[in-house]
Amino acid sequence: MRRFSVSSVEQRVSLITLGVEDVARSRAFYEALGWRGQETEETVFFQAGALAIVLWACDKLAADAGIDDAGVERFAGIALAHNVRQQAEFDDIIAVAVRAGATLTAPAHTTFYGGYAGYFRDPDGHVWEVAHNPGFTLDDHGGLQLPDFGAEG
Repeated sequence: MRRFSVSSVEQRVSLITLGVEDVARSRAFYEALGWRGQETEETVFFQAGALAIVLWACDKLAADAGIDDAGVERFAGIALAHNVRQQAEFDDIIAVAVRAGATLTAPAHTTFYGGYAGYFRDPDGHVWEVAHNPGFTLDDHGGLQLPDFGAEG
């Protein structure tokens, strides 16, 4: 058996798993956003750029992670973000999310960084930010490239 030695963790996220109360309801919500999921063994996977968003029953996720508190009703201190290339895309995306069943938690507003953003919650309370940040570049596949914050401007 080959053993690996790791001195640091690669800067990458592969999957974001959302614990949900009702997998079918949550899949329907994300598919109403226009996403296309694949289900296997009561788990739904959505390709999201270079990573995947996964829907899995909250109690199963909690048990798998060794966590006793399986509730999804409170804010978990995390927000997922969907950045857009142009501010004009924002209102359409928020409208689609609300039609799909999202709850708007923070309406569109100009941000301190010169962008435009707002937030919604999915049916299980997961918080999503929709944002246009003129300093962030999105490639043709939606991949985000952070600017060099140390560069002089």
